Amino acid sequence: MSKKPVKIVRRSYSDEYRRNAVSLIENQGYTTAQAARELGVNANLLRKWRQKYGKLASADSKITQIEQQELDQLRKENHRLRMERDILKKVASGKVQERGIVMNS
Repeated sequence: MSKKPVKIVRRSYSDEYRRNAVSLIENQGYTTAQAARELGVNANLLRKWRQKYGKLASADSKITQIEQQELDQLRKENHRLRMERDILKKVASGKVQERGIVMNS
């Protein structure tokens, strides 16, 4: 007898629900864990909501989503360029071997 796969349904929450959940923590004195238990959501999810919708979020979120994507892309490019630079430094200093032959400048 074969088992049928269990379909996991991802719950979605409205922005209003998320803001109300965050207000439990910020305005009514609940801890994140207490609020998560009361609402039946994961505490980490509630922390993410607090970062996005909380009091400090409005002060910190001065960059748009497009700017954040560009920043992430630039950080990746910066990381790649640093790696390339380090490789070139090693080649120039003679520390890299190619097919058993030490390359000297």
